[in-house]
Amino acid sequence: MMKYLQRLGKSLMLPVACLPAAGILMGIGYWIDPNVMSGLGTPSALSFFLVKAGGALIDNMAILFAIGVAIGMADDNDGTAALAGIVSWLMIQQILSPAVVGSLKGIDVSEVNAAFSKINNQAIGILSGLIGATCYNRFKNTKLPDALAFFSGKRSVAIVTALVSIVASLILFFIWPIVYSALVAFGESIIGLGPIGAGIYGFFNRLLIPLGLHHALNSVFWFDVAGINDLFKFWGTVDGAVYGQTGMYMSGFFPVMMFGLPAAALAMYQTAKPGKKKNAYGLLFAAALCSFFTGVTEPLEFAFMFLAPGLYLIHAVLTGISLAVTALLPVRSGFWFSAGFVDWLLSMKAPMAENPLFMLPLGLVYGLIYYVVFRFAIVKFNFKTPGREDDDELDMDESKVTLANNDYTQIATIILEGLGGKENVTSVDNCITRLRLEIKDYTKVSEKKIKSAGVAGVIRPGKTSVQVIVGPQVQFVADEFKKLCK
Repeated sequence: MMKYLQRLGKSLMLPVACLPAAGILMGIGYWIDPNVMSGLGTPSALSFFLVKAGGALIDNMAILFAIGVAIGMADDNDGTAALAGIVSWLMIQQILSPAVVGSLKGIDVSEVNAAFSKINNQAIGILSGLIGATCYNRFKNTKLPDALAFFSGKRSVAIVTALVSIVASLILFFIWPIVYSALVAFGESIIGLGPIGAGIYGFFNRLLIPLGLHHALNSVFWFDVAGINDLFKFWGTVDGAVYGQTGMYMSGFFPVMMFGLPAAALAMYQTAKPGKKKNAYGLLFAAALCSFFTGVTEPLEFAFMFLAPGLYLIHAVLTGISLAVTALLPVRSGFWFSAGFVDWLLSMKAPMAENPLFMLPLGLVYGLIYYVVFRFAIVKFNFKTPGREDDDELDMDESKVTLANNDYTQIATIILEGLGGKENVTSVDNCITRLRLEIKDYTKVSEKKIKSAGVAGVIRPGKTSVQVIVGPQVQFVADEFKKLCK
């Protein structure tokens, strides 16, 4: 079950990767004319065009989820699964539309439960993608009698998906109003807690990163699943925004990602063993830079998450505190992708932006807190952060192979050797930072050999599972690795 959820988390990154494009377009549009969507005066034609262009992606994010999840969860990432995901999405949207539900119940559309007006959301998009991928994996090789041979194999997937989607719609007809009401109640309870609620959300957001389930939690607060819709309201694409409140579930991430984690990286570098500082520097500096500019924190978090889980728990607590404190202050910034410098800069002219420049002194203070807390905890509890591991020093020839030289073939070769050769590898996959592998015999795996490739670390979730933390260049390593396994 855990492997399935982790794979789902990886699949969600494909549609999420579309957000930066929308964010850049809308950010530039609001920079040109901050009141472009306010209805005040005549908006700039260019800014209106850019905001609407970005909205084309944002407004259809659920469809992108259906496509991305279907492809990501398919056994061979075939495009037929994406088609199946769209089939499922269209079926569910039509059957559970307010008009159809009203007709089925024999009531006026105005009397239909409000839950059915919110059926067009990311959660249903994910469900549609899962239905499409499951049907594809199960029926892609189906053989039919000669009379129906045209519909054999992949051509049968869409038909089966439609039938399964009808059943899913029937189930949702009864349970979706209950689920929706529960999500709304949860969202309202968090809103009622104010800054404390934002802190609780931030804490669990980080705790779910290792499982790849933080996207599910984010959807409750950032999107319209529970009526909060913090992200869309911040950019003015939907109604209901409240100046000074909207953005409270995003703002607190900026001090952490732009300043806190880079400061933590400095603390880890300075506490590394003298003989290992050079190797630690390459990893930590690149990961800190990635966190600061883009808000992509996985390369840095995975560098110590499993080496020092206690330290990662401290990081989760500090993140929760950041969201709570920032929510208390008159400071609001937002993002489309993540809380990095680029999104902070582009969001300065967003409709709900409040004192965005104050984020800089706030971030500097929080960076100092992160540095002091991390350095104290590492030394006090002897956390095994990068450069403080107890393993033996690597051979000189192996330690020369690092991601810095961009020799992806050599990196993949060393990783494959460390896994016991291609005969011991049964499955190869990757997410945004990790190479995910399934093996036959765990006794043939040499973590020391794998780490000599210059990767950030090795994770062993189970006897037949190995995850290699590569960083943002993982796709290039994965491509070379798959070639070697043929």
